[in-house]
Amino acid sequence: MEKIVNNIIKEELYFETLENGLKVYFMPKKGFIKKYAVLATDFGSNDLEFIPKGENERIKVNEGIAHFLEHKMFEQPDGKNAFDLFSKYGANANAFTNFNMTAYLFSATENFNECLTHLIDYVQTPYYTDENVEKEKGIIAQEIKMYDDDANWQVYFNALKAMYQKHNVKIDIAGDVESIYKITPEELYKCYNTFYNPSNMILFIIGDLDQKEVFETVKKANHTEIEKIEGKITRFSEKEPKEIACKEIVEKYQVSMPMFNIGYKDEDINLRGKELLRKEVVSDILCDMIFKTGSELNDYLYMNGLVNDSFYGGFYSEVEYAFTLISGEGKDPYKVKDIISEYIEKYKKEGLSKESFERTKKKKIGEFIKYMDSMEFIANNFVSYAFKDINILDYLEVLKDVKFEDVEERLNKHFKEENCVISIIEPIESM
Repeated sequence: MEKIVNNIIKEELYFETLENGLKVYFMPKKGFIKKYAVLATDFGSNDLEFIPKGENERIKVNEGIAHFLEHKMFEQPDGKNAFDLFSKYGANANAFTNFNMTAYLFSATENFNECLTHLIDYVQTPYYTDENVEKEKGIIAQEIKMYDDDANWQVYFNALKAMYQKHNVKIDIAGDVESIYKITPEELYKCYNTFYNPSNMILFIIGDLDQKEVFETVKKANHTEIEKIEGKITRFSEKEPKEIACKEIVEKYQVSMPMFNIGYKDEDINLRGKELLRKEVVSDILCDMIFKTGSELNDYLYMNGLVNDSFYGGFYSEVEYAFTLISGEGKDPYKVKDIISEYIEKYKKEGLSKESFERTKKKKIGEFIKYMDSMEFIANNFVSYAFKDINILDYLEVLKDVKFEDVEERLNKHFKEENCVISIIEPIESM
């Protein structure tokens, strides 16, 4: 077992890789009443082509299968739902699928070891039949149709479709109705046996708990009969061109005011570890300086009635793709885009404010220290970062090391007009 100590934020982390490859992390939090655990797999909606465990040929699975598999994990062979036992123990349980991972989690103030045993057990017990898979298709189809009517969801995915020509990030996480109706139990088992192998998973536990007892509980619950996959899973994805797919996508929905997402596709990709973390931190500071409430640009747009208080800009980063996305509502999205471009060009020529940089950096440091009191923040971000070879405990060190010149360099490299797109949802005109 390895013990990692971070003296800057006064946190400890215990780490061990079990025989079947499961990576287990435990962070003690003395004095906290709530305990939290998340079991995550490095498998999300982007993972559509791969070589299944025990096979030699690549396959392509149906869109939305990672999300579908998440739904099916709660149904157990004895006919019970995994959530029922969590409720009996007084715990709150949930799960989610995003582009890059699927996570199963719970929080509890009592019966923690029982809940932890149950979490490990049900996630390592797949149960797919023709009958229960067919039943789930109708449920997920309704969920997809609900999102099809969600203007916020559509303006977001249209921005991704405008930025990305080939990468699967432009595909809806849940797939579409046609794709999910093609999913079979056999296909689910291929995905499960490959990506839910313990060697492709991380278990993170946090709370006022005894370290030895935590690891003993995990080892007893862990399904040791599962054969470890040696090496990395072979995944395939089409090479994404640097160029955007198109400059704009406009659709009409039942909204009272136009909505927009303005995206800047990032060219600086395929980074991992501290190099990726540093890019994220620098980009986050830059976006706050330009777009956040109180910034020169934000104040101008708001005071001139071009946006409301929903206006926001942030950076989103994974290994294979990254982008800045600016969202909001306003009567003239094209004018907002033009003004944003004008401000960015002004900052490139005249330079950013060093005072704003120092203020934003200090605020980021304070925010991170505050977030370290949130178990949900620590746990969910820990596993997301870990799949990118990043340790969240390194965040503050990297943040403190960022210099003003790093942010100015990033401004010039990232915000390029040729990589900028706009997605707009316009109101349907009344008759």
